Amino acid sequence: MRVFLAGASGVIGHRIIRLLQIDGHEVAGLTRSQDKAAWLAELGVEPVVCDVFDAQALTDAVVAFEPGAVIHELTDLPDDPRDIEAFRARHARIRVEGTHNVLSAARAAGARRVLTQSVAWPMPAGAGADAVAELERATLAYGGVVLRYGQFYGPGTYYPDRLPTDPRIEIERAAEATVAALYEDSGILLVTDDGTTRVDAAAAVHADGTATTGTETSGAETTGTETTGTETTGTADKEH
Repeated sequence: MRVFLAGASGVIGHRIIRLLQIDGHEVAGLTRSQDKAAWLAELGVEPVVCDVFDAQALTDAVVAFEPGAVIHELTDLPDDPRDIEAFRARHARIRVEGTHNVLSAARAAGARRVLTQSVAWPMPAGAGADAVAELERATLAYGGVVLRYGQFYGPGTYYPDRLPTDPRIEIERAAEATVAALYEDSGILLVTDDGTTRVDAAAAVHADGTATTGTETSGAETTGTETTGTETTGTADKEH
């Protein structure tokens, strides 16, 4: 299969690349950075240099690659968890506008499968919760699969040597579950250390103002051994 991966240089993205290649898939990876494009090319990925907020350029790039599947792993959070609140609005933007652009591009390309990244914990009412709900709604409307990951832990994440609170998932297991989800029917999958389970469609929106069971601090980008944040729209990010 030809797979277009948005967020290819992120902490989970580069792991997904490796697993996709092991399974024999061809991969294109989205980045805004020429330096990261060169790194992706070294990994055997077709680099796509584009801003996810440039809808037409993104659509042109995805259509040109002709993917059978599109995986959306873009986030926008800081390297330092103390700065998370300051990134809240921009992260909500990528979950709404960025997601709509990715889905629109996938639709134009005729991609049969779409996976998008969500979170496994309830969020307090507000822009962040609304953005998660819209990401999930739009993905399900496409006929795609929503991946509600637990908090990432392991090398390159906010939790490299300790466990976050539940729900959580070790980063390698998260990547493995993502690749396996390429063959799942549309719906919502809860992806944690307890395994991958399907969530009833009636529970599609979990952002209802209840207290959170985790914080948005689950990942980072790594390019080799250097950890700098997840590739999104040109800023470092430390969620998924």
